[in-house]
Amino acid sequence: MRPIRRVWITRAQPGAARTAAQLTALGFQPLVAPLLAIRPLSEALKAAPDFAAVAALAFTSPNGVAAFAALTPALRDRPVFAVGDATAAAAREAGFADARSAAGDIHALARLIAARPLDGLILAPGAREPAGDLPALLPDHDIRRLPVYAAEETGVAAPADFDAILLHSPRAARAFARIAKPEIAANRLAVCISAAAAAPLAALSFTEIRTADAPDETSILTALGKSAGPV
Repeated sequence: MRPIRRVWITRAQPGAARTAAQLTALGFQPLVAPLLAIRPLSEALKAAPDFAAVAALAFTSPNGVAAFAALTPALRDRPVFAVGDATAAAAREAGFADARSAAGDIHALARLIAARPLDGLILAPGAREPAGDLPALLPDHDIRRLPVYAAEETGVAAPADFDAILLHSPRAARAFARIAKPEIAANRLAVCISAAAAAPLAALSFTEIRTADAPDETSILTALGKSAGPV
């Protein structure tokens, strides 16, 4: 496998810029070419329940927090269950004072919610096509999904030359697999945020596919390893 210097960042903005800054600090050359773009759904609140019935909110990504917060200043006094630390931090920055992190994936989020008795509706603003089914994991809870953004494929071309690719979601991995030519993976490394994100790459000939130990930015960068240094 070639030395790892140039790293293709496929995640949507603004997350791509944050990842690029961290890679630069670690001595890599980031190549930002997002496979997905986030489009807020401006009419989302037309499908929202009566906010008076909402006892808590559940967020599975910072994108969901940003899209929902931009739509309404309401519900800032409700407790928030967040899938991970970055999502919890985004919720606090948006004005939700009581934001708890599950520090994991959607299954960890379900466990966090189950551990706190609540009487009322849990509103889950998120993607139009979510990666997981939170209501199905908590059949004894009243959880209502509210699509507030869509993650749409950009159709971007691969960078002219890269040594490794970071895939932050199963959706991004599926988008990559659809545009990938057979030779694109040869002698290259793929680093995925989860096993679900690695699955669409099975038919491609990457020299190595690594999976982060936890579904967060720190873990995916740890899985990438150290930069080989300047060319």
